[in-house]
Amino acid sequence: MAVSLFPLNTVIAQSDGERATHAYIGATPNPVGVGQETLLHIGIMQQLSLVQQGWEGLTVTVEKPDGTTETLGPFRTDSTGGTGYVYIPEEEGEYILQTHFPEQVTTADNLAPGSPAGTVMLDSDSPELTLVVQADPIPIYPAHALPTEYWTRPIDQQLREWSPIAGSWLTTPPNSIANGNDDAPETAHILWKHPLVLGGLAGGDLGDVGTYIGDAYEGKFSSSLVIQGVLIYRQFDTIGGSNVDNWVVAVDIHTGEKLWEKALYAYDDPTDSRLNPSFGQIYYWDSFNAHGTHAYLFCTSGSNWHAFDPLTGRWLFTLEGVPSGTSLYGAKGEIIRYQVNLNGGYMTMWNSSAVIDAYWGTNPNSPNWGSWRPQGKIINATGTCRVTPATPLGLNGYQWNVSIPTGLTGSAAEYKIDDRLVGSDMVYQSSYFGGTMGVSQIRTWGISLEPSSAGRLLFDKVWNTPSAWANGNVSVSRTAGSIDDGVITYWAKELTHSVGISTKTGEKIWGPTDSQNYLDYLGHRTYVAYGKFFSQGMSGILYCYNATTGDLLWTYEADDSFNQVLWANQWHIRPLFFADGKLYMGTTEHSPVQPLTRGGPFVCVDCETGEEVFRADGLFRQTDWGGRAVIGDSIIATMDTYDQQVYGIGKGPSATIVTAQPAVSTYGSSVLLTGMVTDISPGTDELALQKRFPNGVPAVSDESMSDWMLYVHKQFERPSDVLGVDVVITVLDPNGNVYDVATATSDSS
Repeated sequence: MAVSLFPLNTVIAQSDGERATHAYIGATPNPVGVGQETLLHIGIMQQLSLVQQGWEGLTVTVEKPDGTTETLGPFRTDSTGGTGYVYIPEEEGEYILQTHFPEQVTTADNLAPGSPAGTVMLDSDSPELTLVVQADPIPIYPAHALPTEYWTRPIDQQLREWSPIAGSWLTTPPNSIANGNDDAPETAHILWKHPLVLGGLAGGDLGDVGTYIGDAYEGKFSSSLVIQGVLIYRQFDTIGGSNVDNWVVAVDIHTGEKLWEKALYAYDDPTDSRLNPSFGQIYYWDSFNAHGTHAYLFCTSGSNWHAFDPLTGRWLFTLEGVPSGTSLYGAKGEIIRYQVNLNGGYMTMWNSSAVIDAYWGTNPNSPNWGSWRPQGKIINATGTCRVTPATPLGLNGYQWNVSIPTGLTGSAAEYKIDDRLVGSDMVYQSSYFGGTMGVSQIRTWGISLEPSSAGRLLFDKVWNTPSAWANGNVSVSRTAGSIDDGVITYWAKELTHSVGISTKTGEKIWGPTDSQNYLDYLGHRTYVAYGKFFSQGMSGILYCYNATTGDLLWTYEADDSFNQVLWANQWHIRPLFFADGKLYMGTTEHSPVQPLTRGGPFVCVDCETGEEVFRADGLFRQTDWGGRAVIGDSIIATMDTYDQQVYGIGKGPSATIVTAQPAVSTYGSSVLLTGMVTDISPGTDELALQKRFPNGVPAVSDESMSDWMLYVHKQFERPSDVLGVDVVITVLDPNGNVYDVATATSDSS
């Protein structure tokens, strides 16, 4: 509902400081079905002067078909003079509704245009409204199905049901859980590819060695993000700084089309420092003036955040002096940072949506307060500003500063917005790179982040560790945690086992677990997702535990059937991300020697069962020091260190051609049907593939996809056991009847 918020130049006759009012009641839809929602419109025909103002105490009486009466409210209107309420009738028949406006007096803070403060707004009752409730439901807009065909951006806003498959990768998410990708790939099907550098085998006199992949310390494909279907990454490696070209590339993740490629500069000034992608944001601004999302690519330089348009690379605005801390995304995409000062005994919360200098205006009593307009501005993100409901401290972004108990030690470990933060500390004998030795106690504490009780101590517990930890010969580190899953974990390296501590009470709730493979003392990584705790190291074995009990649920071993690796019988596979109930993993190594070991797997497993969804040996080898695989719009984007090309992985389009021989036949004679099913994904338009496959790239089954992609996109030998796809042959007869007559399976020709 829209309304002018500027004072109206109307003249209203008054008598003894009183003013008659006219209450109303509406219902949409009317008629409505039993158990369906109808929106009641409740108010009086008199707006107020400012958006914050409203009439108080309105009620609605509802006389039901059975003769009983229900009173709804009291309600406060918005500045239009009205408000809405969702009502769900539970029985068939006619309901009689009436709004009742109680007498009230205007004030300087609650003023009707044309009436001075102190005016008595007289009580009134609306005309009665009959709401007809029928047994049969009324039609509502039908839900749209998720796509079963190849799809692209933009997504029409009417296709609301697509949101669960259209997520972004704005930064590496907590525990690498990539929400919003509920159609994540279940095959290694390649949509497109682009060369990143002159990669692959060098050839000639150099023999079997290839291009340097960036491991160690000089990673490629870094800073990779996906923002609303736009894949963004660095074209070159991290070395050279501003002394060499440093391009940022934006690609349509569905089609592989390059949208832009250029250097990004602080303040859009080519004489200033060059920038790299840092993180993205999709922020939903929802106010009385405007409603909608704004997508940003942020590049940081120190404490300054420079915002760019992901679609064009255009500079938009800069936030200076953003406070340090772990970034958390709120319900509307706002970026929240908590700062905890244990020594000082206080904690603050900074919220990007409360940087009011980014608004059109900073006066809450102005219509300009309702618009988000940071474009072209350089804003002090923590500078002094007007005291408003959004900035009660008079500082941009800061929404509260609260005291916390003194004497807490350690550091914050896990946060959940408007819920709690959990911190911990260890009492130990010595520390070194990668852990602490001789840990005798683990202290875990929790502080409320609920707005009504922020800063309150929730618990403070000490767990006395086993003697094997405390004797000084075992190194212990804090590992993955999740407040949603109720656990924070610790790893004892030399014993290769884990312990779980409750984020609700600080008590130990499970462990130590049985020891894992001895090689997991190297490269150990942990995650908490879907109610499970995942633990993995150099052994190539993934361990999955119940996050609540610590019980081992299953293991997955990345077997090396060709004995390529040197340290185990399994490949070292690094977890990349979780999506759609699946975990994706890829081969990496700190600093691999040349020639690279062959056949490194890219693996997808079902998180519930540990069963392999697909495995692609020799495809999509990952990196330890550059950008690893990311996902957005349920499409994976990754560099493959075997050839240093960037690949898009996901479902693609196909084409089917059918011909009849003879084309014209007599009634009762046989007809031979022939045809071809081809993969027409964007990458099949490459000149090289057109030359290799002049009739098109054959489409193949999911079971054959991994080996087929090696053949099509990597020029490996053509596999001999490829299965095509099933084709159902449907006939339309002269009478207009449609029926299936046969099913055939295509081959790879």
